[in-house]
Amino acid sequence: MSTDNTPRGTSKFACAINCMDGRVQDAVKDYMKKNYGVDYVDMVTEPGPNKILADNSDEAVIENIKKRVEISVHHHGSKVVAIIGHFGCAGNPTEKDVQIGHLKKARETAKAFGFPVEVILLWVDGDWQTVERVV
Repeated sequence: MSTDNTPRGTSKFACAINCMDGRVQDAVKDYMKKNYGVDYVDMVTEPGPNKILADNSDEAVIENIKKRVEISVHHHGSKVVAIIGHFGCAGNPTEKDVQIGHLKKARETAKAFGFPVEVILLWVDGDWQTVERVV
């Protein structure tokens, strides 16, 4: 039995294309809830998703990410999609400034999915709590 007391159809969702690294999950979820007034955050996880989307070369993985974001947008009503990079990423083991560059390229790939959403970029620092929006 569900413990969610929210009436059906009234929950607000956002979506995060996030690293699979469990250390960043709560920080991203908390940031999205606080800054976007959502109840839930759908997590689309891959190791180093900012690099995957920036490279835009692994068509199968990109299509899989797109399909999962589509579910969040069309079935859960997500209006914002975040792409995340983080300190100490095993899937994208580069410095912050390089990852920020990947995030900016990743945004273009995500926008090309064609969903009517705001695409934002987030960086999670090494304390696993500090989330910085990348402009």
